[in-house]
Amino acid sequence: MRTGLLAILIGIPLAWHLGLTAVAYYDAGRVGLEPPKKWAAITFCLPLLGFFIYLFERSELSYDPESDPYRGHNFNVHPSRADDSPLPTRDDDPRSLSEDDEDGG
Repeated sequence: MRTGLLAILIGIPLAWHLGLTAVAYYDAGRVGLEPPKKWAAITFCLPLLGFFIYLFERSELSYDPESDPYRGHNFNVHPSRADDSPLPTRDDDPRSLSEDDEDGG
């Protein structure tokens, strides 16, 4: 009984770990993340976390700036907050702020 339990407790996680390493190695070569051995080593040395690092790095390959909703520092504002005064940005001229803004309200 102990041998079977030991095989389950060690064998299944080890099989998953080696499987994720093999997937990272195969997929890195397919999508162009070079060298694939590096990604296999990261996935192998950092169990589970290394595979998520690989997935995040892989997702950066398909970044399309044309479909980025936050391109140009745009963001959505809820209609209930539309009348709030905007915060100054580094692109704003500090001399163009009104005295009400400088006094805090």
